[in-house]
Amino acid sequence: MKRQVLFLQGGGQGAYEADRALAASLQHALGEAFDVRYPRLPEEEDPQLHKWKERIASERGALGNDALLVGHSLGGAVLLKHLAEDGVDRPIAGVFLLAAPAWDPDKWNYDDLMLPADLATRLSNVKRIFLYHNRNDEIVPFAHMARHAARLPQATVRSSDAGGHQFGNDLSMVATDIEQAV
Repeated sequence: MKRQVLFLQGGGQGAYEADRALAASLQHALGEAFDVRYPRLPEEEDPQLHKWKERIASERGALGNDALLVGHSLGGAVLLKHLAEDGVDRPIAGVFLLAAPAWDPDKWNYDDLMLPADLATRLSNVKRIFLYHNRNDEIVPFAHMARHAARLPQATVRSSDAGGHQFGNDLSMVATDIEQAV
């Protein structure tokens, strides 16, 4: 039986199509033992938090125990919000966040995307958490990864100088971490 990986796109006009290359890269790097599910999240050009969380919850419900969850950009931020608020009711083998924006009172302030102070405790049942970000990201500033790392001290942090926001459409490093997480 193939291992299921849920890949969540970023937000903004054309994000689903842009992130399709990321999902395809991950599928290619993981090979036939994995099935990368890539659902279209609703209204990508003007994302509504509650609609995205509902879709993520539905997609997670279709996965078995020890799910592998990958979120790019806004998809990663909403995934964190979903897990923090709706809980980790079944074992999750790994959460992999790619260039996820960090919402805080000083910068990128969106009240509905603020994360709770006890985020690390709320995600303590997640076996592995990985944060990925490139220093030359032109969309989400590199400093956002440090904010997530401070909130999630149990996370493994991976950074690079190159790749931009779309990681050069190469997620082979993420695939290696997924294979080690299972």
